[in-house]
Amino acid sequence: MAKPLPLEKLKEAAQLPDNKWGKLLGATPVVMTVVATLLAGLASSEMTKAQYERAYAAQLQSRAGDQWAFFQAKRLRGEMQRNTLDLLSTQTGAAAVSAEDAPTPPPAPAVAPEITAVLQGVRDELSDEALTSLVMKVKPAVLADAQRAAKDHAAAYDALTGPLLKKIEADGSVVARLRFNATRYHHESQLNAAIARLYELQVRKSNVAAERHHTRSQRFFFGMLAAQMGVIISTLAMAAKARNLLWSLAAGAGVVAIVFAIYVYLYV
Repeated sequence: MAKPLPLEKLKEAAQLPDNKWGKLLGATPVVMTVVATLLAGLASSEMTKAQYERAYAAQLQSRAGDQWAFFQAKRLRGEMQRNTLDLLSTQTGAAAVSAEDAPTPPPAPAVAPEITAVLQGVRDELSDEALTSLVMKVKPAVLADAQRAAKDHAAAYDALTGPLLKKIEADGSVVARLRFNATRYHHESQLNAAIARLYELQVRKSNVAAERHHTRSQRFFFGMLAAQMGVIISTLAMAAKARNLLWSLAAGAGVVAIVFAIYVYLYV
């Protein structure tokens, strides 16, 4: 015959009523242990997700920085081209007038209203709370589509100006090349800025998601502590009623754990 488990011995010694209520009370430590384990897993999972979102936000911020670097470089090169053109125009005024600007980019793709609202909120310097509420309304798929459309828009402009630039360089007109490149760099810098703003929006969204996962992890952890407290209290209650050695051992272990936690919190 199988020997009864320690918890079963404890239930018998505690003299729980032999009915549904007694069975429920006897199963409380086991149920609370399962709940505490599930909550611990959820807390760990949410913390892992928070760390992932932070790391992903750092990668996105690097990509946004690259786009802003392109923006600054092209704006600077455009101004250098324009300054050189101003110097040459004093000597070749007629040629400068006859030179053509680079074509304007194709119409920008339509952006979802929720993305427009966030970008406008950034320009208006709204509070973090207001921006967070706007960012939460942007769906990841919508933001990904907007980024893809912005990159395709920039690529389409490169395809448009590439053949024209080769033709101007083949003609050998320095003034025409300077004027064309000055306006081309201006338009390209704006395209890079649009891509960078979308990356920064995604960075903000990832940080908001990380904060949410971190908060959820804390709440699950507190729930786990409450469940473990339920296990301890229910077990001690049965042990105290049985008046056996288990009550003393459990109480002593609890005191040691509390003292050790205080020591770690204060001195480690």
